[in-house]
Amino acid sequence: MGKTTVTLGLASAALERGLRTLAIDLDPQGDLTMALQPGSARATVADVLADPARVTDAVVPSAWVASGLDVLVGSEAVVEHDAPGGQIDRLHHALARVGSYDLVLIDCPPSLGTLTRTGLAACDRAVVVTEPGLFAVMAVGRVMRTIDQLRRGPAPRLQPLGIVVNRVRPRSAEQAFRLDELERLYGPLVLSPTIAERAALQQAQGAARPIHSWPGSAARELSTVFDQLLERAIRAPQR
Repeated sequence: MGKTTVTLGLASAALERGLRTLAIDLDPQGDLTMALQPGSARATVADVLADPARVTDAVVPSAWVASGLDVLVGSEAVVEHDAPGGQIDRLHHALARVGSYDLVLIDCPPSLGTLTRTGLAACDRAVVVTEPGLFAVMAVGRVMRTIDQLRRGPAPRLQPLGIVVNRVRPRSAEQAFRLDELERLYGPLVLSPTIAERAALQQAQGAARPIHSWPGSAARELSTVFDQLLERAIRAPQR
């Protein structure tokens, strides 16, 4: 779906805007941590979910910039906290112990297990990342139902910010059909602009650099898209 790519793009836009940002890697694959290349930490997100008091041991600066972007370091061991029936309020309690940030971004796993619910329960707003394909469109409905369940239970402040459509190919008739289907189903929740499929995203990510610093017209186009999506997130009214 490109969740990590979108998280990195929003982090890049936040840096350009001068927002002090914390990026949290809840995915056992650890791609966000790899891309942001933080320094050595005394703990990881797995330790934090075991003991929220250890959160400051797991937060370190990203190598992207000298200051302004910190990372709550990921770990494969976090999968141990994905068991059904696990406590999903641990990350929420941990974040109450960190310093003041203008923006906190949480990169969740691709499944709707306990880890993803833990991440959503710590958020005020949820962004659903999808691609314009049959199975991805069906998955959006499952995510939206999960968000609604959490709002009615342990996370009443959680709101769906919207749906970001990633890896869009403008000349694809199938994708155009799926985009239209998404808009018919979810209306204004489908955020604009969509994110075009561009090699520049993978190139910047592989080089551990923010998209805003990557050369070329495609990177500039993508940077503008992430700027607009971040603006939408910041200006979304509280309900």
